[in-house]
Amino acid sequence: MRGFLASSIGVTCAAALALPLTPPALAATARPVPTTEAATAARPAPHAGTPEPAMTARRGAEPYASGSTQSLPLEPLTRNRATPSASASAAAEQGLSRRAVRRFSLVGVIWDDPHAELHGRVHVRTRAAGTGTWSGWQDVETHNADHAADLGTPESTSGRVRGATAPLWVGDSDGVELRVRSELKGTGGRSIAVAAPSLPSGLRLELVDPGEGDEALPGGPVDSPRTGGLNTEASAATDASAANADLAPLGATEITALSRAATEREFYTLRAGESVDRKRARPYVGPRPRIVTRRGWGANEGLRERKFVYTKKVKAAFVHHTASGNKYNCSQSPSLIRSIYRYHVKSMGWRDVGYNFLIDKCGKIYEGRAGGVARPVLGAHTLGFNSNSMGIAVIGSYGAKKPSSAAVKAIARVTAWKLGLYRMNPRGKTYLKSAGSNLYRKGKKVRLNVISGHRDGFKTACPGRKLYGKLGSARSKAARYQGR
Repeated sequence: MRGFLASSIGVTCAAALALPLTPPALAATARPVPTTEAATAARPAPHAGTPEPAMTARRGAEPYASGSTQSLPLEPLTRNRATPSASASAAAEQGLSRRAVRRFSLVGVIWDDPHAELHGRVHVRTRAAGTGTWSGWQDVETHNADHAADLGTPESTSGRVRGATAPLWVGDSDGVELRVRSELKGTGGRSIAVAAPSLPSGLRLELVDPGEGDEALPGGPVDSPRTGGLNTEASAATDASAANADLAPLGATEITALSRAATEREFYTLRAGESVDRKRARPYVGPRPRIVTRRGWGANEGLRERKFVYTKKVKAAFVHHTASGNKYNCSQSPSLIRSIYRYHVKSMGWRDVGYNFLIDKCGKIYEGRAGGVARPVLGAHTLGFNSNSMGIAVIGSYGAKKPSSAAVKAIARVTAWKLGLYRMNPRGKTYLKSAGSNLYRKGKKVRLNVISGHRDGFKTACPGRKLYGKLGSARSKAARYQGR
């Protein structure tokens, strides 16, 4: 597939190859539901490309199978319902009492209006499925609207998008308790005379079971496509794999690393049909790193929209953290990514996972949004600056914890390669036009580092103070990988 760099926004992928992906999927095995679980009405979700009714945010949970989402409406939490301030308290504090639920591994809170902000704190505690032990209270980052599709794009105006907290990975659990309390910004929960703002409407707790990787492969019975049958899902999986056909065989679970010399040869192959100066001794492109494909981490391609949407080029990389906590081991990374993918699509209403790449604490690089790892796939990672950029998320929370040296090295490796394909210097500066954010008005040309942190384009704590402090090192390493 040559000359792909000329792709533009709205271009869809080539027709699916006739050969379906193998191997056959395994049958799903539903886990038993605790008898004390509160029953919730269930119905299948509509196709990602079909606008949902206005009341969809108040939907019931999915029919249960391994790889599904429970969606539970929050209830008012009042300390004394007889007091005159009970109604005000209900507006400022909601949650769920301790209860048994079906097994899950990731939690988040969503609400109806994606533009509404949750000013306050979200605390959750969970029960480990293996031991029955309850955790202590954990904070869920409120994550107000900083990771999202650009305003006015089809993805943001689909009618499906909801406000949401960051997801939190809690591991295999079967019980939950939740508190959401409104607070005035900067008060830290201290009692003051001014009333706290009301919480957003339609608050729901999302409990995500990532399922098993094999069950998420084409042909599996879990989460079948929203329109069509297993053939449609297999076709979507073939499309996702075919988007990387220049780099790996159809159905590959990983894109292998290349030497510097092999990457340089690949560079000229990928840019066939374009004016490339071959007189230079070598292009400034870093060696291609090993990348786990969507099939490799078990993406269920029936969840996302079928189309791939591209921007014109990749001029910058925005580094993020997932804010999902650090209590995971690297063997759990595929499950965690499947959970984030499901949360972005099923709970938040996005067309696919928002990031172009994800990196775990062991430095393993994973393909994110479908459409081809070498292509300029339009993401939903940095509100206002998704066009002509890519988003890289390091799995974990890095406000107080330092990222691993392996993760920082992986940032450098993937940026040296991907930015090099578009002839960008990782230590350089570039201009991006803002699509509108809380830092820059729409249409403003903003000068940014080619490798920037999320906070450079949006007023947010992401990617965390400790990870942000490592970006200088990542820029230098990436430049060295490019031979600069």
